[in-house]
Amino acid sequence: MSKIEEAQIILQELGLPDAQRNEISGYTLLALCNIKEKDKWSDAFKQSHGVSKGIMAFISENYKKKYAPNTRETFRRQVLHQFVQAGIVDYNPEIPDLPVNSPRAHYAISELALETIKTYGSRKWEKTIRKFIDQIGGLKEKYSMDREMSRVPIKLPNGKILQLSPGKHNEVQAAVIEEFASRFAQSSILLYLGDTENKDLHIEKEKLESIGIPITEHSKLPDVVLYDDTKNWLYLIEAVTSHGPMSSKRIMELEEFLVNCNAGKIYVSAFPTFSEFKRHTNNIAWDTEVWIVEFPEHMIHFNGDRFIGPR
Repeated sequence: MSKIEEAQIILQELGLPDAQRNEISGYTLLALCNIKEKDKWSDAFKQSHGVSKGIMAFISENYKKKYAPNTRETFRRQVLHQFVQAGIVDYNPEIPDLPVNSPRAHYAISELALETIKTYGSRKWEKTIRKFIDQIGGLKEKYSMDREMSRVPIKLPNGKILQLSPGKHNEVQAAVIEEFASRFAQSSILLYLGDTENKDLHIEKEKLESIGIPITEHSKLPDVVLYDDTKNWLYLIEAVTSHGPMSSKRIMELEEFLVNCNAGKIYVSAFPTFSEFKRHTNNIAWDTEVWIVEFPEHMIHFNGDRFIGPR
């Protein structure tokens, strides 16, 4: 087994989540432990490293893996920051009072992590890894607990409460159901709601089938689908944070997908803020609606001949 593979196994055993067990994380651990391909883990020793001239240079010289200079921020934000949180690495151990953006910023393997890692491959490994977890705890477990505590609750009109995973995208979706629907789709019911972790968090299969929506392909649906039975109106709503709004291309895709649905279709792009809306104005299709969480009482219709309603 190669040293990079062993490093990734060590990170897993130390309790790091998936995002900090990738290749770049493995190489970072090797650099911090000063371990080359033919070294034994028992040879690991503590030495402070900067990012560019320390960690990245070590990886390039000893593993022939070259990272572009602009990836140093990736090392800092997606690897080292989490290593510090996990108790694996100490930040600025030699000069603790360095300013945050100091060019002299450095990182070093923590004493407890070093003591643990040096036993990898020996009979002591299981005992020392348990000691590490007992004293520090797994970052994966901590992150998991934090995510559960920060989930976004949504109360449906029928009293059911859904728990969306945390994040701006799901906050917009929650606002669509609680704020938009209560103002602009008052008689509607929720037929579909996706989630960044669970694509099918809420889905009314029978009702979708009854109005001609092929639920075997519901992944093509937008983030939120509401239906007003009294008007036979179908609200197709995209929560726009990272992905785009209701563009002409997106509407063509949905029209093709919903060819057997005879409900009147209303296409809505929901934005968290007005500034986010302005970033996407060139891509919003005509005859669609815009709703902004920041101004929940108002709607913007992308045309002048009528307000909200089917195309």
